Amino acid sequence: MAAPPGDPITFAVIKNAMDAIVDEVAYTVIRTARSEIVKDVMDYSAAICDAKGEMVAQAKTIAQHLGAIPEAMQAVQAKWGGRLVPGDAVIMNDPYSGGMHLPDIFMFFPIFEGGEILAWSVVICHHTDVGGRVPGSNAADSTEIYQEGLRIPPLKLFHDGVMDETLEAVIGLNVRVPDRVLGDLRAQYAACQVGAREIGRLVERYGADRMRGYLAALLDYAERMARAEIATWPKGTYRFTDHIDSDGLSDDPVPLSVAITVVGDGTLKVSWDGSSRQVRAAINSTLSFTKSNTFLSVRCALRGDIPNNAGVFRCIEVTAPEGSVLNPISPAPVAARALTGYRVMDTMFGALAQIVPHIVPAGGEGGNTVVCLGGRHPDNRPFIIVDMISGCWGGRPNQDGIEAITNPSQNLSNTPVEVLERQHPVRIEDYALVEDSGGAGRFRGGMGLRRSYRLLAAEAVLQLRADRLRFPPYGLAGGEPGGAAGNWLGEGEARRAIPGKVTMTMHGGELLTHHQAGGGGHGDAFARDPVAVARDVWNGKVSATAARARYGVAVDGDGAVDAAETARLREARNQQGERA
Repeated sequence: MAAPPGDPITFAVIKNAMDAIVDEVAYTVIRTARSEIVKDVMDYSAAICDAKGEMVAQAKTIAQHLGAIPEAMQAVQAKWGGRLVPGDAVIMNDPYSGGMHLPDIFMFFPIFEGGEILAWSVVICHHTDVGGRVPGSNAADSTEIYQEGLRIPPLKLFHDGVMDETLEAVIGLNVRVPDRVLGDLRAQYAACQVGAREIGRLVERYGADRMRGYLAALLDYAERMARAEIATWPKGTYRFTDHIDSDGLSDDPVPLSVAITVVGDGTLKVSWDGSSRQVRAAINSTLSFTKSNTFLSVRCALRGDIPNNAGVFRCIEVTAPEGSVLNPISPAPVAARALTGYRVMDTMFGALAQIVPHIVPAGGEGGNTVVCLGGRHPDNRPFIIVDMISGCWGGRPNQDGIEAITNPSQNLSNTPVEVLERQHPVRIEDYALVEDSGGAGRFRGGMGLRRSYRLLAAEAVLQLRADRLRFPPYGLAGGEPGGAAGNWLGEGEARRAIPGKVTMTMHGGELLTHHQAGGGGHGDAFARDPVAVARDVWNGKVSATAARARYGVAVDGDGAVDAAETARLREARNQQGERA
């Protein structure tokens, strides 16, 4: 690994400049995008790569995407190496060429200096629709990738700054909302140009050769820091298994099993051997996406000042059996692979909690829930709602879990109710936290969210991708699991439970309700401060009944702790433990 060129102050300036540039790329996407899944939910990501395609800086966006860039970049360079000119942009979404799932369209924009590629500006957006059998192109019950939408190999969408008319026409004809999809693609291009402009300003100041040296040094710097920290971790192999409820086409649980081996030189060897074989339904995760979530899980356990770049990836060796749910063989469907990515992180955290228990929280909500509704307005205009509900974290080693927050793998936002109701024929009748859903512990798990949708159109296709109905989020260090998720259609006596993964017709006036899982607890619940339990009761997070049963805390009618009764409850539990 080369030493940083020049003085350390300039090196720090370049590092911070790269972080600022890539965030400006991300802000440009928000300002110019057309669809709410990008500009409101913020399901997109941005990065700057060096000439070889190694990620040097990433924006504060969907970190889950970015570990897939290396394999996608390999496909782009194999197809277009030496044949690009300034102003070109290559797009791709093929999961079996390094992509993730079809709605996530990568755009790679080469940044030239002196006739050679110096760097790449990269933007990935989750598009509202890319065709296929159902609106939103994200159904969990597809059985082959050909059902999932338009599959794009690495192709030039922009030639010297001009959008390719043929590819534009093919995309526009194959998606249900072409104005949104093509508008978001143009937003990606505008954002990539911002990255190129700002990199050009650094080149003007420092020169192309020095910039190449600094980009390489940033990768080496992150690798050195990551290796140094991993080298302090206890050596050995640590295992954990978690489950997805089912693939939706059968009732069989889908296990994910990981073995993390810490070796002496600051390297982690991560094996997914023992995980489920690939499944019929669309929750399979390509190896690029499996690697991305594995890298990210480790990065979450490292110190915060390590640069977020591909240098960290060099420390982590990832293997998954071919033909498994984490490395499927084409044409296996992958549209709902995000769910499996979330469980990859949950499983990794379960193993990492054995290595660095002072850092890792208990299981969170298990990843966002996707509620997709597609249909037509009375004037026959199409509408597609892709609502991604972000829930909560599990209890942490020193703090409670957090509610209504993005999963650690992402930086998403819940779609504002006003946006959904203004743009689509739907009314949100309930949006609240679910009492008693947080796992009990010394540090309580975060509460799950509840959201209800009243369909105002004549009918719509509902795609639901939810999990943690059967396998709730795990607790750690003696904490209890979080509350399970649930889905219901209808209301009153007509209300009925529906599966977590389903595609069905929803009729006008019907009400869909989803409860997201709560986070697991951390530590012994009977060690929780009684005042904190009383505060949770006062705030409607824990019922008085649950406070007694799960925490051994009695709360009187005024919301204060009944000290005598609490002491009796906790002493009774201690005596039961001694007898056991």
